[in-house]
Amino acid sequence: MNIYLLQIINGVGIGMLYFLLAVGLSIVFGLLRFVNFAHGAFYLIGAYACYQMTRWGVSYWLTLLAAPLLVGALGWLTEKVVLRHVYAKAHEFHILVTVGLALAVQELVILQWGPLGDSVAVPDALQGVVMWGSFIYPKYRLFVIGFTAALAVLLWWVLEGTRLGSAVRAGSESTEMVSLLGIPVHRIFSLVFGLGAATAALAGVLAAPIRGAEPFMGIEALSVAFVVVVVGGMGSFSGALLGGLLIGVVQSLMSTVWPEGARLMIYIAMAAVLLLRPHGLLGRKE
Repeated sequence: MNIYLLQIINGVGIGMLYFLLAVGLSIVFGLLRFVNFAHGAFYLIGAYACYQMTRWGVSYWLTLLAAPLLVGALGWLTEKVVLRHVYAKAHEFHILVTVGLALAVQELVILQWGPLGDSVAVPDALQGVVMWGSFIYPKYRLFVIGFTAALAVLLWWVLEGTRLGSAVRAGSESTEMVSLLGIPVHRIFSLVFGLGAATAALAGVLAAPIRGAEPFMGIEALSVAFVVVVVGGMGSFSGALLGGLLIGVVQSLMSTVWPEGARLMIYIAMAAVLLLRPHGLLGRKE
């Protein structure tokens, strides 16, 4: 099989994880105009929840359901208890509070599990490879592509076909108008923030068998999420999907052509997009 075609498929898998990681960040910004620098911490917690639960003997499939729900509830609580009180503050204050939360989570992880990474086993049902003629590919990575694609459709339906989605889209245009219509805006804020935390944690659970769990993965994930959101357009669901796929494929292809510069190329790709479309590929002018 052509190595470049294989890398494109790898890039799609990585890109779908990047989409899951970035979509919550994008939606939260679109609704709240709040840049959450603690977003990578939810990804980190999701990966370590997967590690710990599987270590206790919990099925990976149950972990795939339980960890995002638990982290989503944690995100919901964090928004209600801490972040809700800083929305009206200057953006510098938002940065200080969320960066502080992220660093606190990282240090707690190091205290509990140590500074070194831990591996997470691929579930038994997804071990091995799929062979179709000359096509040979790991089962687990194919599962990640299929699962995240189905989840993207579900998220799209929630945002486009439900009352919650209508309220989120209306709130991203004018929170004052939504409040005047009698819709409980603060409840929507909390739900959206919890959903963003849950999708980030789900990305962490899915990534754990591929790359393991280590305390500094949250910082790396945050930087990639910001690249994806900026490339796709702040506040755009479709932009997060397109941006994630683009960045994933660029990084994967460059790991074959220029391994040392694979990470650098995603930032070069971001710069190129911003030069051509300052608001991102699918972003809109404010």
